[in-house]
Amino acid sequence: MGGLLSIAILFLVAAAMSGCRLPRVWLALTLAGASVFLAAAFVALGGGPDWEWRSGFTLGGELLHLRFDGVSAWFLALVGVVGGAGAVYSREYWADVQRPDSAGRGRMWWSLLVLGMGLVLLCSNGLHFLIAWEAFALSAYFLITLERERRETLAAGWLYLAASHTGTLGLVGFFSLLAARTGGWDLGPMGDQPGLAPLFWVALFGFGVKAGIFPLHVWLPSAHSSAPSHVSAILSGVAIKMGLYGIVRFSFWLPLPRGAGWVVLAVGAVSAVLGAAFALAQTDLKRLLAYCSVENMGLILIGVGAGLLGIADRDAAWGCMAMAGAFLHVWNHGLFKPLLFLGAGSVVHATGTREMSRMGGLWRAMPWTAGLFTFGAAAISGLPPLNGFVSEWLMYLGLFDAAAGHTPGGAVMLPAAIALGVTGALCLAAFVKASAVVFLGAPRTKAAAQAHECGPWMRAPMLALAGLCVFLALGLVVVWPLLTRPLAAWYPAWNGSDTPSPVDGLAGLQVLLAVAGAMAAFGLWVRVRSNGMRRALTWDCGISCAALGMAAARAAAARHH
Repeated sequence: MGGLLSIAILFLVAAAMSGCRLPRVWLALTLAGASVFLAAAFVALGGGPDWEWRSGFTLGGELLHLRFDGVSAWFLALVGVVGGAGAVYSREYWADVQRPDSAGRGRMWWSLLVLGMGLVLLCSNGLHFLIAWEAFALSAYFLITLERERRETLAAGWLYLAASHTGTLGLVGFFSLLAARTGGWDLGPMGDQPGLAPLFWVALFGFGVKAGIFPLHVWLPSAHSSAPSHVSAILSGVAIKMGLYGIVRFSFWLPLPRGAGWVVLAVGAVSAVLGAAFALAQTDLKRLLAYCSVENMGLILIGVGAGLLGIADRDAAWGCMAMAGAFLHVWNHGLFKPLLFLGAGSVVHATGTREMSRMGGLWRAMPWTAGLFTFGAAAISGLPPLNGFVSEWLMYLGLFDAAAGHTPGGAVMLPAAIALGVTGALCLAAFVKASAVVFLGAPRTKAAAQAHECGPWMRAPMLALAGLCVFLALGLVVVWPLLTRPLAAWYPAWNGSDTPSPVDGLAGLQVLLAVAGAMAAFGLWVRVRSNGMRRALTWDCGISCAALGMAAARAAAARHH
């Protein structure tokens, strides 16, 4: 395991060094590093042993301590997938021909961002964790501000940097207090030290800023909307998950204070509902997607909070079910949100605007983008049989089991389930609006009328992400054994028998729904092809009908006279 991780790190360091001058070499090295990260993650998730390593040398006065378990592997696999897909996409979207001043810098910082996130997931020493955290945060800043000539982009970058360092100050305080009370910077399970429990609140703040949870999300909408679209994809799909990783990691390494599960559950519910509501109100396509990131982080925290409550109540079955939904939604959101941002990037690349009111009718010129974006919109809305539905279904099962089992506080799980439902309805409304305004109707501007489909380098990553969404939706029998590894790392007392597999019946139903949906879509396509297409004006408020009526009245009057 250590050999695979070392090779991936070396590939990414070499990629960063070659990024400015050798784009093809950079792409090959970045894909190699991301692929090795992915391979190492699947070795661990597939049954490989946990890995731990301590160096014989010091860095900053501390021995280097790396740790790789099921939780690290679950997040690292996502880093590899989105890091590789975004690198391929950038070859066309942010090419040297169109962006000679920033393309090389963008490649270098991209590799450093992927490397920094990988090191965050491996470091098990507070000082080295902070170094890796700051490295990936600064890399994200330089990627957000690639278009330095735009004042809006610079403002978004400075806001991100200020918020990021506010969160980092919280983490510096957290790790410093932890080191002062434990006698060292080394990290690991500390559940036998109840005096450390209050530090969880400091960690929740520091990691919550990066996760973009409400009300610490102030930096996220502007940063994600102003960044280049492939950067928005990795920020939303992976980077904000580093904050979630910290919350999950220290929720089982630290003793938890009383009420921690309730606070996480409440913060998640508020973030989910308000994030979806703000998304519905947006007219900027990428800003709408950014607020949906706040919403989805809230959904994941609902599962995490319910999981913490389940463990605190000594009822591992429903708690682990909700936590399984949260872990799975980490991956689901990490796939369909980059898919949506890459689709939005294709639209912006073709039209030159993010304002949805200046688009319209793009499905004719951009059928691939329209189809893939609509697929991602259906997935993020939690519609069956897509992957977003599966993870939300697992969280529903956990919440309903808690309410039905009359556990302490079980009645509060029903409002949490209602928040999940309200969030899904708002999200569906937001994406129905976005998809219809952007792709349907008639072009509203000359740029929209002259739009063109993206090329293969941009299309291939979107197809790959959509394919993985389908796999997670229909391959539940394969996914569930992988999901048990981060669950077992998060709650070591869980052995799998406490939580019966919920996928046995759901997997077959998902396949049946997928087949029925595919047949219905094919039938609709055949009918449209056979009937042909008729062009007409959009609804004109009855003006044409009124004009025809007046003309008929004048003709009748003339005949009468």
